[in-house]
Amino acid sequence: MSTFEDDRYQWRETYFVLFPTARRPSTKAMREALKQLPSGFEDESVRGDDDGEFESATLYAPDAFAAIDVAYVCGEEVAEQIEELSGDVNRMVLNDAQKEKLKHLDECDARFDVLHFEKVEREFDEEEEEMLDPSALLLVLARLAELTNGIAIDPQSGTFMAD
Repeated sequence: MSTFEDDRYQWRETYFVLFPTARRPSTKAMREALKQLPSGFEDESVRGDDDGEFESATLYAPDAFAAIDVAYVCGEEVAEQIEELSGDVNRMVLNDAQKEKLKHLDECDARFDVLHFEKVEREFDEEEEEMLDPSALLLVLARLAELTNGIAIDPQSGTFMAD
C-alpha cells in the first residue's frame, strides 16, 4: 500500500537518488541497507519483483512525524529527467564535490523516487506549527546514495543533496 492511500500522512516532497541500473539492489540488499539506518525507523516493508530485484519500500519514522516511500524507476522517463536536471545544474555555481557528481550524472539511467510524507493528526492547518523533522529523509537519502553509489538530488531546486 502506498502512503498516499493512508489518511494519517500527507505528501510533502519528492527527492531522487540517481544511479546506473547495474547498481540496482536486490530486495535482500535493500533490507540490509535499511536495517543499518539509526533507530527510529519502523515497518520497513520492502517489496521486490519475481527475480528478487528491489521495487519499493515504505518506512515510518514516528519520532520525525514522517513516512518515506521509495520506488525504483528506470527507462525513458529517467533519461528525460536526467537531461533536464543536467541543464538546470549546469547553470548553477558548483563546488568541487558537486562538479564531481555532475560528471557522473550521465552514467545514471535509473532512480529511486523518495517520497516524504508528514504524519498529520488532523486536517492540515496552515497556522499549525509543523512537526515534520527532515532528518529521517536525509538519513534515507544518504543511505540509498551510498548503497547505489548514486547521487541524491532535490528535483525541485536541481541541487545535489549533501552526502
